[in-house]
Amino acid sequence: MIVFSNIWARLTVMGALALTIAACSSAPDKPQPAALPTVTGQLAVQKVWANSIGPVTTPLFASVHGEQVAVASTQGQVALINATTGQDVWRIKLDTPIQAGVSGDGQRFAVITQNNEVVAIEAGKVLWRYRLPALSYTAPLVAGARVFVLTADRAVTALDGASGQKIWTQQRTGDPLVLQQAGLLIPFGDTLLAGWGGRLASLNPNTGAVRWETLVGSSRGTNEVERLVDLVAGASRFGNSVCVRAFQSAVSCVDANRGTTLWTRPAQGHEGLDGDDNLVFGTESDSKVVAWQRQSGQPAWTQEALRFRGLTAPLVLGRSVVLGDDKGLLHFLSRQDGQPLQRLSTDGSAIVGKPVAAGQTLVVVTRTGGVFGFRPE
Repeated sequence: MIVFSNIWARLTVMGALALTIAACSSAPDKPQPAALPTVTGQLAVQKVWANSIGPVTTPLFASVHGEQVAVASTQGQVALINATTGQDVWRIKLDTPIQAGVSGDGQRFAVITQNNEVVAIEAGKVLWRYRLPALSYTAPLVAGARVFVLTADRAVTALDGASGQKIWTQQRTGDPLVLQQAGLLIPFGDTLLAGWGGRLASLNPNTGAVRWETLVGSSRGTNEVERLVDLVAGASRFGNSVCVRAFQSAVSCVDANRGTTLWTRPAQGHEGLDGDDNLVFGTESDSKVVAWQRQSGQPAWTQEALRFRGLTAPLVLGRSVVLGDDKGLLHFLSRQDGQPLQRLSTDGSAIVGKPVAAGQTLVVVTRTGGVFGFRPE
């Protein structure tokens, strides 16, 4: 999960560090999850279709546009799927593997390849390509006729959506280590919100000028790995309240109009958040599910029955919170108290990325490339 950004002279050190991390992570056996909890069956959900996109070895994010959802595979397939029927609207196979994506505005879509290229797609055809100067693990943001990119060197770049021409770049220096997972890059009104290390920044989307910054997670520890702190993809927004997670550090809610922190709570997770007007939901790294009060940050409930099951980020859907796990199971918990309502299976491989809702259909993607649509009855 950890890489150096743009400090190529230290690649030897990075290799040694990677070996050290691998050795540490493989020493103790992974804790075994407890037996699955009994579900109440109060929620009826039916699998309505299945499709396939190809193996997904890194969490590529689905992009929802009304009744359509765009998905991508690591091997380079990108498809726009009708979420009602499960049929392709269009599909394209790129000539290089995909590193990050997919994102779009309903008309134009973008991914980042492992060759460091932003590829824009429209109507199933490549529109343009733009070579990035640094790695990126974050899905591009397509909005306002522009494509915004967050690279691993903590630079945000704006590209013209029609031509791919660079409009501006804004960068903030930070620690030499960054996460090898998607960072935070989202729109908020006429503002662009980006994660720069442990800080949330508001940028003018027309010029890149910084409007405000606020601290979410602070660096800790005695070495670069322990001090690593970055905001991860997946924010919960309701009104002016935007709640974000700093990797293995904290969960925080910010007034995005003023750039002021409303509250911060310690949290040991690495997946993004979701929420409603009252609660914010997240999964800790041991798969404990936590709900915090949106206004105060006080814990509302905790569900520990799914610990060590490799849960995804949560999705708020109706009266439930939906999470996927590393065995291909979908878990539906009550938003009110976290009690298990329903559990469904996919294809037995891990669900990658956050489940998404397109119209009346819940869509998930698995590691082997299965794309499944579910619908509450």
